[in-house]
Amino acid sequence: MDPDCLFCKIVAGSIAAKRVYEDDVCLCFADVNPQAPTHLLLIPKEHIGSLAVAEKERISPVLGHLMATAADVARSAKLVNGYRIVANTGADGGQTVGHLHLHLLGGRAMSWPPG
Repeated sequence: MDPDCLFCKIVAGSIAAKRVYEDDVCLCFADVNPQAPTHLLLIPKEHIGSLAVAEKERISPVLGHLMATAADVARSAKLVNGYRIVANTGADGGQTVGHLHLHLLGGRAMSWPPG
């Protein structure tokens, strides 16, 4: 845990969030600034700054778990027409919170290219 990290504070419960799913490895909650009708964030409970700083051996099981959980959450949210999963990395990639997270966006058609 990083005591200065917004998402670590959400994991710890010191900052409120609309929790959608939680297990021992990850937490899923609603984004406070949604960009689609369904916009959820999936984060590892362990503090990992971003994909850019993650070591493959350490992050592979966590990423696999996050992706599988994202698929389960999408099914539960009835995103039957599809959805997008995004992992912004670094300032140029649009990452605004220094804690690895996936955006799960759905409920509308997504355009390409993004941003």
